Amino acid sequence: MHRNRNLLAGSVAVILFVAALWGCRIFRGNSALPPAKKMIVLGIDGMDPQLLRQYMDEGKMPHFAALAKMGGFLPLGTSIPPQSPVAWSNLITGMNPGEHAIFDFIHRDPKTLVPYLSTSQVEPPKHTLSLGNWVFPLSSGSVTLLRQGKAFWEILDEHRVPTTVFRMPSNFPPVPSKGRAFAGMGTPDLLGTYGTFSFYTDDLLFASGPVNGGHIYSVSPEENRIAAKLYGPNNSFRKDSPQLSIDFTVVRDPVEPVAKITIQDQEILLRQGEWSDWVRVQFTFVPYLERVTGICKFYAKQLHPQFELYVTPLNLDPSNPALPLSTPESYSRELWEKVGFFYTQGIAEDTKALSSGLLNDEEYLQQARMVLREQRRIFDLELSRFRAGFLFFYFSSLDQNSHMFWRAIDKQHPAANEETSLKHSRVLEELYQEMDEALGKTLERLDENTTLLVMSDHGFAPYHRSFNLNTWLLDNGYIWLRPGAAREGADLFRDVDWSRTRAYGLGLNGLYLNLQGRERNGIVKPGPEADSLAAEIATRLLAVRDPAGNQPAITRVDKASVAYSGPSTSRAPDLIVGYNRGYRAGWGTVLGGFSAAIFEDNTEPWSGDHCMDFTLVPGVLLSNRQIVAASPALTDIAPTILSEFDVPKPKQMTGSSVFAKSP
Repeated sequence: MHRNRNLLAGSVAVILFVAALWGCRIFRGNSALPPAKKMIVLGIDGMDPQLLRQYMDEGKMPHFAALAKMGGFLPLGTSIPPQSPVAWSNLITGMNPGEHAIFDFIHRDPKTLVPYLSTSQVEPPKHTLSLGNWVFPLSSGSVTLLRQGKAFWEILDEHRVPTTVFRMPSNFPPVPSKGRAFAGMGTPDLLGTYGTFSFYTDDLLFASGPVNGGHIYSVSPEENRIAAKLYGPNNSFRKDSPQLSIDFTVVRDPVEPVAKITIQDQEILLRQGEWSDWVRVQFTFVPYLERVTGICKFYAKQLHPQFELYVTPLNLDPSNPALPLSTPESYSRELWEKVGFFYTQGIAEDTKALSSGLLNDEEYLQQARMVLREQRRIFDLELSRFRAGFLFFYFSSLDQNSHMFWRAIDKQHPAANEETSLKHSRVLEELYQEMDEALGKTLERLDENTTLLVMSDHGFAPYHRSFNLNTWLLDNGYIWLRPGAAREGADLFRDVDWSRTRAYGLGLNGLYLNLQGRERNGIVKPGPEADSLAAEIATRLLAVRDPAGNQPAITRVDKASVAYSGPSTSRAPDLIVGYNRGYRAGWGTVLGGFSAAIFEDNTEPWSGDHCMDFTLVPGVLLSNRQIVAASPALTDIAPTILSEFDVPKPKQMTGSSVFAKSP
């Protein structure tokens, strides 16, 4: 026993001695293993290099200025076209659209010409059993991410690098991952849309029915009690899939501007002009068997004399999501437990409610700032617990609010007015400063082993005038309408004579040829005829001048077969139209519509944009390490991330690390 005690004492002494040597970073003359490499990427959608430089020069962005001195500040080449789902897919995969297959917000099936959202697809069960009025699935439905190619964090997984990727666009449903990821832009609401709000009113000036981004419901108060329904998803367990709904009531105080909302045994007391907290609601598909929950907020816009109540889109409940929000599934609930409910909808700022006139500027800004506060809370959480590996965090506010408040900083804008300029000229500046605060917190967490990148997917520009592409194609003999079809308000899918139509516009930048063997009623022969037609249209578009100021509306037209490479190139628009600064495709063009005139003033709140000539709206790139690349692009970001962890890039990634000299 005495000998064993001596051996034990000796062993402990050896262990302590080795630990001491290890702590001194000396062991048999060799250096200890270096601390683990870490990397943070802040993805700030829509941060513009011109505005950022202006605010930095004015001393309003001290942390960005400090970061620029550390490693540089360069424009970041964006995607063709510079649309968010395309741009972020370039970043995610390190590939061009011909490889990852995302070309626009809107794609179409060439056989039917039916448009669909480009990034994901929901398929119902293929096999069902009908029992009376009930329909029961015999197989499961599916939600499919349409983006092709491996995400860079999947590659990091393979090399055992821990990852956290929060709200990466074009990642719904999230790709399988050993790390943590939360879905971003492309995530639907509970109705399966990009966001459908509800608006209840007894004001006869509002017509009941659908509006852009929502639905207006007429209500008839009985004294001071209003009964209404909150509409949810369609019930696929019933024949004809009727829309589910929940009854709720609003009781107004007869004198004071205050009301009580009662919904599913929950009572919410709101004063006029006040927003509720998140409210969880439940919809029942099959009693006792199948139900889903969602979350929404109520806004008491007006209680007297008229009644006006806004309800946000029904967001997926992060504590119990009806569709996949995160990987692992528990990550969504974990965030809810730590920060409470939050917007899960891919595009959370309700720009459509402002464009529809149902929220005014101040009310919209209240909602948009709620979104940013929630993002900041989750950012603070993730930053505070970041210890190793890779962290990506996405901020949406600059993009959505640059769309809506460019008119406040641009006195020449058709939608500008003195009141907006006086009240909101500093909205964008203040949001940029919020990003500077977030960066400041990040800089405090850096050490010598952490690389930081701050980047945006594209910049911004004014959107003064709409160019109605299909109307131009009609006037120039490339589209023909059926006999009797009215020019204004015509529709590609209802009114076009495809036996004579050679080209059409769909999406924000896309122009397609009506190609034989591809389109359902194609008439343009592939090969020399199609090439000649594409060249002719491109030349004529580049020659178009706006009669209002003799400016070119279009500054470049890219042929997909030249701009892209990869197996999906054949699915792209044949031509990608690059609009000049100040111009963009009209809203009607996006879904195949026609307008009375080729050019129109843009008088909408949506006053800034980036769906233009990609060379005119680059993003930004900053780092705490010296950026060596002279002209970095989005496709360089994934190779940069992999390189930081000594992971070789796959052959299909065309870019290089921004910290390495070009070969």
